[in-house]
Amino acid sequence: MNVKQYLDSTYLKTASQAKLSEAENNIVVKSAIEEAILESFKLIMIRPEHVSLAKEMIVKANSALLIGTVIDFPEGKASLETKIKEANKAIEDGADDLDFVCNYEAFKNGDLALVKQEIFIGTQIGLANNKTVKWIIEVAALSDKEIIQLSALIKNVVISNFKEEEYTSVFVKSSTGFYETQNDMPNGATVPTIIMMLENASPLSVKAAGGVRSYEDAVEMIRLGVKRIGTSVAKAIANGENTTNQY
Repeated sequence: MNVKQYLDSTYLKTASQAKLSEAENNIVVKSAIEEAILESFKLIMIRPEHVSLAKEMIVKANSALLIGTVIDFPEGKASLETKIKEANKAIEDGADDLDFVCNYEAFKNGDLALVKQEIFIGTQIGLANNKTVKWIIEVAALSDKEIIQLSALIKNVVISNFKEEEYTSVFVKSSTGFYETQNDMPNGATVPTIIMMLENASPLSVKAAGGVRSYEDAVEMIRLGVKRIGTSVAKAIANGENTTNQY
């Protein structure tokens, strides 16, 4: 199976997280973009401040590589106004995919009105600009029941407010890859969580992010039904190598 067109090659570390200088981290970002172009991956997923650079490099290379970025990353607790501002800036800079972090803490606390509003507004902004929108639910922070309920909530907001032909442009995504778990528990996509998401987000698509570390893992996720896989080791996966990387 050619998995490359499912892979969102990902580099989302800040310089401090990577323990690099800003200049060194920028070199890593540029290298990730170059690799994604050369390997013909589906998309390069980078932080908002690097979207303009990616756009410039992709145009220069005459590449079909898509650009994805994250909104309100990684905690998802910012105001709706902040989410809107970040999304509009990413669109202006040339992003194709907007991966919003859902305010899962508000969901867990029962503030469903807030969550529904941000899902509606964020999705509306993306679809109005012909962008793909993904909602990160952070499965490691949720119980199985909450994974089911939040996947269904996102689905219900979308099918209640948008056209059927737009459903393919909205995803539910498993994780940021940055959530810290206890006792080395998984912080991203596992087979059980992805099955729950697929069953309860349908007809929306699902993106598996975090925990896909090998070609075999990727194929298993694709056969389950995911349409995208987020990984920082896309080349290794495409080449059939195993890695220990968490994202």
